[in-house]
Amino acid sequence: MPYADSDGTSIYYERHGSGPAILFVHGSGGHHAAWWQQVAALREEFTVVTVDLRGFGKSDAPTPAHSSRPEFDGQDFPGDVVAVLDTEDLTDVMLVGQSIGSVAALRAGLLRPERVAAVVLGHSLGGIAHPELTELAAADRAEAVRLPVVDRLLTKPFQRDRADLAFLFQQMGTFNVARMADLRNLDTDGPTLEEIRASGVRVAFLAGEKDAVLSVKTVTRAHELLPGSHLEIVPGAPHSMYWETPDPYNAAIARLRRTLTAPKEAV
Repeated sequence: MPYADSDGTSIYYERHGSGPAILFVHGSGGHHAAWWQQVAALREEFTVVTVDLRGFGKSDAPTPAHSSRPEFDGQDFPGDVVAVLDTEDLTDVMLVGQSIGSVAALRAGLLRPERVAAVVLGHSLGGIAHPELTELAAADRAEAVRLPVVDRLLTKPFQRDRADLAFLFQQMGTFNVARMADLRNLDTDGPTLEEIRASGVRVAFLAGEKDAVLSVKTVTRAHELLPGSHLEIVPGAPHSMYWETPDPYNAAIARLRRTLTAPKEAV
């Protein structure tokens, strides 16, 4: 089983298929296996890499000497992604983040712009430091917390009609040591719009029309504020689009990999 060393922490990852590379970064309730529907659909055309951030899935969870509770610093998660990029010597990669995993993906892309051609911010603003976006996202979050957690992530019809997959979705997080609270500071001191533009890394915002965590209005405004960015809103899709509506999600990811990372003069 492949592991990458991230400043002394063993980071588990998997590599499937061949072709242009896509590396998926999971959200707070996921790990490498959450991408089962993406790996199966995309590995014939692309190299698909999945990773467990520290404290998730099979990756190590750093534990201080005098405590039974692992200590996490969200600022370390981007380094976990970078460790996999460096270990596999990947270049021209498209990083795809899910929710808070998008924050780690964007920071990793800015740390290794020579390896990362593009970053897809799935259901997230990527922790971009901008006062207007911070205010909009906070307003969305205030509405979201009124809902039960699963209702923020999956639609009611899906929970009713696919109770099996809804149950499995909730079980995925039980394999993780890290908790949502461990990721809270990940977007502290995030990159500015100017820093993103200067990096040369292309950015795409990918969100669902029915996302109960981050509104289409907020994502659209982020796209407007970042010249050269791409915006894709999938009709009828929720926050966990990759799980509930994998076909349009996979199609969007494949389309972005084929076009977003192409030479600028060819786009």
